[in-house]
Amino acid sequence: MAYVIDNQTARRIFLERQGLSRPPGKALSRQDLLALIHDLGFVQVDSIGTVERAHHQILFSRNQTYRREDLTALLEQDRLLFEHWTHDASIVPVVFFPYWKHRFAREESRILERWRKWREPGFEAAFEETYRRIAEGGPALSRELKEGDHKSGGWWNWHPSKTALEFLWRTGKLTIRGRENFQKIYDVSEKCIPRGHFDAEVSHEAFMDWACREALIRLGFATSGEIAAFWHLVSPQEAKQWVEDHSAELEEVLVMPLSGDKPRPSFSLSKHLPQLLTTPAPPARIRVLSPFDPLIRDRARTERLFGFFYRIEVFVPEPKREYGYYVFPLLEGDRLIGRIDMKANRKAGTLDVKRLWLEKGVKASSGRLEKLDAELRRLAKFTGVDRVVYGEGWL
Repeated sequence: MAYVIDNQTARRIFLERQGLSRPPGKALSRQDLLALIHDLGFVQVDSIGTVERAHHQILFSRNQTYRREDLTALLEQDRLLFEHWTHDASIVPVVFFPYWKHRFAREESRILERWRKWREPGFEAAFEETYRRIAEGGPALSRELKEGDHKSGGWWNWHPSKTALEFLWRTGKLTIRGRENFQKIYDVSEKCIPRGHFDAEVSHEAFMDWACREALIRLGFATSGEIAAFWHLVSPQEAKQWVEDHSAELEEVLVMPLSGDKPRPSFSLSKHLPQLLTTPAPPARIRVLSPFDPLIRDRARTERLFGFFYRIEVFVPEPKREYGYYVFPLLEGDRLIGRIDMKANRKAGTLDVKRLWLEKGVKASSGRLEKLDAELRRLAKFTGVDRVVYGEGWL
């Protein structure tokens, strides 16, 4: 008979697996940061800087002693991290590079099939030339390779070298050596990825087992579809087959949603389940999550476990937005208690709070607002502004 995991235990398991149950004020060394990213699996990269760029805020929300320069050093000096694709552009531990080779091979045929539908015929001709220019001439920004007579446009109108750079990066031939004003600096992967990881090969069977097993470890419990979606490395069918093939190692569990509806049949690794079921409560403080935080990336899972419906409204026309352009979820202990609309005004040196929405049943008590204010002041300091300013009617 399947073991039933009550909702609070399920939330605490997932929070712990996602690094949100650790002491947020404990000193974080560069090696600790590497270990944290390894435990998360990846950290999504995004350029929107309404308050702070996603990767920095994801890490800061887990540890307030996080330093941006440590992440840069791990990426650009130590070469212990690299940038590539999961469900989106992400920072990934370099020890995973041998497994990503399987993604590179899969991507090549998929990208060419897709891009041939919108690119002009013969666009592949720029691939070899672009690779050679970087291999012989050294690292380059996209703009440094851009043809002078080509007018820029959206992704459908990339100049040939930009198309080539993206293809060569997505298929592993180039990597991102660093960034300049957040623009990618491309280099040959062989020059950036440590030799042991660059040369290492894993079999298809080992790749499949790693991708599914490591996803399940980081989720704590999951369906085969959730396992497949974690890295976006394997298909739902492949994940389902892995579950069937490894049933002797798995425990079937029934996870209770917050709503009290029917439990969701899922799987957990049998040897990990006893420890997961005794996961302690996370810190009670309030934390501001990035809209791209891995805790809430799977919106359906977020809604089941936390009863929290969340969508990013960046691309929603302003009159149709329910909340705002870039609204941040609020985590208190093991509950998602609301969302906040705010912006870092770096010219004025302020973190401008526009509006707060608390979830139904969550009271705006003085103690809760004091905890929120303390977190906002920590965040303001991290983003480099001096103080928090609350707008009229923010509450």
